Amino acid sequence: MIRSVLAGFAAILSLAGPAAAQTVLYRNATLIDGTGSPGRPGMSVLVDGERIKDVQPNDRLPAPAGARVVDLTGKYLLPGLIDSHEHLATPPNRVQAEASLRRDLYGGVTAIRDMADDLRSVAELTRASRKGEIAAPDVYYAALMAGPSFFADPRTIAVSYGFTPGKTPWMQSIDETTDLREAVTLARGTSATAIKIYANLPADLVKKIAAEAHRQGLRVWAHTAVYPATPAEVIAARPDVMSHACSLGHQVLGTPQTYQSRTPMDPAPFLKADNPVVALLLTQMKDQGTMLDATTSIYAHIEAEAAKNPKARKPLCTGAMSDALTLQAWKAGVEVSTGTDWVAPYTDPWPTLHHELAALVKLGMPPAQVIRAATLNGARAAGQADDLGSIQVGKLANLIVVAKDPTADIANLKTLEFTVKRGREYRRADFKPLTKAEMDDE
Repeated sequence: MIRSVLAGFAAILSLAGPAAAQTVLYRNATLIDGTGSPGRPGMSVLVDGERIKDVQPNDRLPAPAGARVVDLTGKYLLPGLIDSHEHLATPPNRVQAEASLRRDLYGGVTAIRDMADDLRSVAELTRASRKGEIAAPDVYYAALMAGPSFFADPRTIAVSYGFTPGKTPWMQSIDETTDLREAVTLARGTSATAIKIYANLPADLVKKIAAEAHRQGLRVWAHTAVYPATPAEVIAARPDVMSHACSLGHQVLGTPQTYQSRTPMDPAPFLKADNPVVALLLTQMKDQGTMLDATTSIYAHIEAEAAKNPKARKPLCTGAMSDALTLQAWKAGVEVSTGTDWVAPYTDPWPTLHHELAALVKLGMPPAQVIRAATLNGARAAGQADDLGSIQVGKLANLIVVAKDPTADIANLKTLEFTVKRGREYRRADFKPLTKAEMDDE
């Protein structure tokens, strides 16, 4: 009996992945700290357990007794990357979610924002990642609020199995009769980081939801248009982050009454020069510190997929329109984070985030600023800048090591040698993607 119990414990421990965090000195790397500052050669970082204990020039930081020393001469040390817009459980599929998360972590992504799903599933993935039972980034997630008419969307049925859509703590239908204090309290009970204000809500309710969420200590993550609430009305509610640069265009072209309309927008007013109406929105966003989760790569992806099917519905935005609005936002000084909102095919060995990074460089952001968007800005978007996003004493030891300079070419992030998450190392050479049969497993 004792042997069988011990065998059971051994089996559980075998799932925990790499060895627990320890004291490690990463020495003599070029440090790209996530702030956008130039790389600093000859730097060393001391990790003690889950956190960074010291950051110094190599000659000022000798190895403490008993520390493991990792020589990074000629290599580049950066903060772990952050994808600020993923969906892990719409609908829930544990095999696929873990496969995506494992690809993220072994590809350099150490944290993500999950932008509302079936939080019963997401919460368990969050716990398992935090405990080290699965190879995955840390997850910070939102509970969703939308108008009653949104809950005819079939996705809401998939994420509310066993309950009436709109009547769960993680996905709530809101109207003028809702007790918002109770609604936000229920959302807090899911351990969510934020309320996501999604769709089919008028401006007054968007403002009231945001105010109550902030009062109760939650972040507010909103779409740039909430239908019928316009981008200007969403900005006036003072969310912490707004998702989808594309939908800023509604302020110029009109905002439909419901999310379901999905009327394609004319890109012409945004392509030849900065749009003056959008410029006013961006000034307000910058002044009040509202960030933009641009998700620009998804529109080129949707456009490419639609081109394969002549009968497919035209996308809301073209890739060029989304890129133009994203670039205008960045030039205006709005902090941009790197969210994806789509999942690259299982045959792609790298996280979807790399598509977003490449898209941002292509539209005109320098690689160093794209790295900032994917590190420090991502941490701020998730409300975790005290712990994540830059290489500083006291922050979590979330690091990546690459062989070539990513500020010279963002594609050099794919020379990744290993990822460190909370002090545990995950070597790129150990990454094994799932097969198609495993990805199709329900």
